[in-house]
Amino acid sequence: MRLDRFLCELNIGSRNQVKALIRQGTVTVTGVPATSPETKVDPFRDEIAFRGEKLHYRKFVYYMLNKPEGVVSASRDDRERTVVSLLGRDAREDIFPAGRLDKDVTGFLLLTNDGELAHRLLSPKRHVDKTYLAVLEHGLSEEDIHRLESGLDIGEERPTLPCKVRVLEEKQGKHAILLTLHEGKFHQVKRMLQAVDNQVVRLKRIAFGGLQLDPLLEPGEYRELTDRELEILKAGSTGCQAAEEEGTESGESV
Repeated sequence: MRLDRFLCELNIGSRNQVKALIRQGTVTVTGVPATSPETKVDPFRDEIAFRGEKLHYRKFVYYMLNKPEGVVSASRDDRERTVVSLLGRDAREDIFPAGRLDKDVTGFLLLTNDGELAHRLLSPKRHVDKTYLAVLEHGLSEEDIHRLESGLDIGEERPTLPCKVRVLEEKQGKHAILLTLHEGKFHQVKRMLQAVDNQVVRLKRIAFGGLQLDPLLEPGEYRELTDRELEILKAGSTGCQAAEEEGTESGESV
């Protein structure tokens, strides 16, 4: 790998900026100041330092983000603030959101540069669980719940797959449910509730692929996945039931 590319991927600066930094002698490779941006380095074997601080390269990174409202699920956008921009200095050029949440939807979004894993998680054939906390315009009847859980017509070629609905205790006149899906059609949760003559007032994804959104993450905050969480995600775990149970006790304001 070229040295300037290595530095760009670690978000040291733009391509032009890192070239200038290299020529200024601020970067060393195995203790020797580098002078050429084209210097070939092995990111896993060579000791590379910037201004005396050793740099650590990882091929793939995985971040759990608590997406806030008003931010678009994209790597770049000419007009809107993106979820990748929330990573600050961790925002490598190759990072992207694995899937999308609407601009007004909050909660768990995976940010990574592992395209293969993202493809597996988003593949319709995998049926990866996604659990949402939805505040509704009004309560659901038993018939509504049955229709949602059995699959219903939302204007697609096929009905939605069977899902799981859990009605939460009404608080201060607000009606809320936990809805676990195994697919990800466009605006699916909103369209499903509209199909039973209801409306989503607020929507938050609290679990994805067997992982629960960390309750310590405030909107806009993120953290790296632990090794165990990454194992669960890679195994295609569907342990959203446990995530649902924990989510109802995590102080969610519904």
